[in-house]
Amino acid sequence: MPETAISALLSPLADRYSRQILFPGIGADGQAHLATAHAAIIGCGATGAAAAALLARAGVGTLTLIDRDFVEPSNLQRQILFDEADALEGLPKAEAARRHIALFNAGVTVRAHIADLVPANIEDVLSPANGIDVYLDCTDNFETRYLLNDYAVQQGKPWIYAAAVGAYAATMNILPRTVEGIETKLPSTPAYEPTACLACLFPKPPTGPVETCDTSGILSTAVNLAASLQVTEALKLLTRQPNLLRRSLISFDLWTGDRSEINTSRPDPDCPVCGRREFTHLAGTGRPHITLCGRNSVQIHEHQRPVDFIAMRARLARHPDIEDLRSNDLLLRFRRGPHTLTLFPDGRAVIQGTTDIIQARTLYARFIGS
Repeated sequence: MPETAISALLSPLADRYSRQILFPGIGADGQAHLATAHAAIIGCGATGAAAAALLARAGVGTLTLIDRDFVEPSNLQRQILFDEADALEGLPKAEAARRHIALFNAGVTVRAHIADLVPANIEDVLSPANGIDVYLDCTDNFETRYLLNDYAVQQGKPWIYAAAVGAYAATMNILPRTVEGIETKLPSTPAYEPTACLACLFPKPPTGPVETCDTSGILSTAVNLAASLQVTEALKLLTRQPNLLRRSLISFDLWTGDRSEINTSRPDPDCPVCGRREFTHLAGTGRPHITLCGRNSVQIHEHQRPVDFIAMRARLARHPDIEDLRSNDLLLRFRRGPHTLTLFPDGRAVIQGTTDIIQARTLYARFIGS
């Protein structure tokens, strides 16, 4: 970037980012690159909230935030962007994150999407045409991770996996082959080879019981370590230094001090995704109901249709079993016996108080409609 362009970008922000500019790995040139960069964060829970805060404070110019969930009191132990007012109001996490980022760095453009990332909307939300340079995985389920892996490999865009549960934190960079006609900060040269993708290491999602923060708990320190490692890799990429990106899956157990690392330098030539380019998750027309991390609940997201909250609230208000009915432009919520139903404008709903999918579908059909 020419020196005149760097000076124009940095002159009003030199004091804000002065300590970061002093770091040789960033410098004035790197800070100017960050100002024009665009990162997408999929999931604004514990890891996503921390990653969004770190990227915004670092001066990344545009953030796209995608999250399907809303803030609850149990989130506040580890989700650093939110406060008690957000939980009391039940704000969607993407919108709450956008509002808090605006309070400490109004110079960052934040695009909040209150949605579940699915095959039907991934192109609209994450298209390279939107100027996105890197995808940060901060999700709580493997369905979304495999979908993201399909899309990133198809588009030739880098993404960074992150996970945290209990005292465990892990991250991995996925650097796919570049695709002709799609701009990327990854050079396509013999000296720079792509890494393994998620499907190279794990051809199929895990089966059987999987640890979650609902079953194993979670330390906020593990969350912040995962986010710090993930964001540091993103900063290397966004400052045009992809040669420094780590080429391994690295994990830490903060409680025991154990550390492990798996080399990911070489893609599997027979990988169905990056080898044979079979994007089965991306081609899917529907997804299973997902039990959400951290609480006794089921998400219903098979009904992609707009909901008239005014009409819905009027109808529900006449029902004798419904309590605590409230709504705003972002969601409608009510309680019925031991269950709380939260409905979003696209027809998606979260049913709390059960992990029984049949019961959740029954409640949805009864009170929201088929």
